[in-house]
Amino acid sequence: MAGYERKTALGPSEVLEHAEQHIPALIGLKRSRTSAHGATYAGDEGTVVLTAHRHGPYTEVVAQTDRLRTSRMDYEIQRFLNLLPYEPGDVGGPGAGDPS
Repeated sequence: MAGYERKTALGPSEVLEHAEQHIPALIGLKRSRTSAHGATYAGDEGTVVLTAHRHGPYTEVVAQTDRLRTSRMDYEIQRFLNLLPYEPGDVGGPGAGDPS
């Protein structure tokens, strides 16, 4: 199992909206559970549990996968987290090594 964290200026509901837009498209996982502060996505690539909790001006986003850090799913989850804007006004986006 692998875990990833990211702070973002988005609120928890906005993070979950972004997840619903991107995770199925990036990895082909479908949402199997949801709550006010999290969602679980599962499919052929594995399972990821995403939680988002507000702490002051930032939301802490944690993604736990059931795969090794070298799996395709883990790579795509890291890409998803990098899409989240860190500061207010940031647009987020791919890293320098990712295709645009």
